[in-house]
Amino acid sequence: MSNIQTILLNIFWLISGFFLLMKGADWFVDGAAGFARRLGIPQLVIGLTIVAMGTSAPEAAVSITAALRHNAGISIGNVVGSNILNILIILGITCIIATLKIQISTLHYEIPYMVAITILLLLFGYTSSIVNRIEGAILWFFFLLYLVYLYLLSRNGKEEPVLEEKHVPQLLLYTIAGIVFIILGSNVTVNGATAFAKMFGLSDRFIGLTIVAFGTSLPELVTSVTAAKKGNSDIAVGNIVGSNIFNILFVIGTTALICPVPFESNFIVDSVIAIFAGILLFLCTVRSRQLKRPCGILMLLCYFGYLVYLLH
Repeated sequence: MSNIQTILLNIFWLISGFFLLMKGADWFVDGAAGFARRLGIPQLVIGLTIVAMGTSAPEAAVSITAALRHNAGISIGNVVGSNILNILIILGITCIIATLKIQISTLHYEIPYMVAITILLLLFGYTSSIVNRIEGAILWFFFLLYLVYLYLLSRNGKEEPVLEEKHVPQLLLYTIAGIVFIILGSNVTVNGATAFAKMFGLSDRFIGLTIVAFGTSLPELVTSVTAAKKGNSDIAVGNIVGSNIFNILFVIGTTALICPVPFESNFIVDSVIAIFAGILLFLCTVRSRQLKRPCGILMLLCYFGYLVYLLH
């Protein structure tokens, strides 16, 4: 097989993997959110939990698969890269399309919590160059704490149950099919990304922070832009913040519990960028409780600068 054929084949596997991940996440969200609406769970909580969990499922599947195959660069890079991309690119693009309103709870609790756990991840990586099982358990503790917070948020804002168009068996089928597609997509994506890295002499870190991070963030991009166009800005911002929290606490926490994850020294800079992105989001919204177009342009410029750094 010639080099061109090999490149085209790897591109095909990557695109196929991303398609499976996107479709799987879409079906999972449809099914799980349908159940939630039947129970009368508020839109904001659906965004922070089910939609965030569904759109974080690709990161979880890819990171765990990569860690089991000892591709730590893809495992950590995928999560940190996705978190940077989620804020600077996805929220940047989304708020250029439409001004996004920020809930008080998102501004006062969820964004600071996201920044704090990113700092915690940086400390774990900086002190021991590895995220071990004990640290994975600590991340899971903070994940459970976050779920308790969401439960209390749900109790304080309970809505009347909505008549869901789809029946329960159909919702169950969507949820299961989504999970299957996500698992298949993660395997195909990791295979394609690893082959690309070897072919072009690129590091797993670079592939994880860019190509894989973008591919696994596609569900966040689709759900956020769609929500913004429909005027559901609560779910657009809540989806991103919730997804970033899930990525660190659930994805890296679970991966570290399965097998310790090496944390390369280069990831220290990437983690600092992720912290900066969270602080920038807070500063852009703290006064007006809105994310407006000028901030979106600034976010896109910041990501461009980060990409230039990666290429060098």
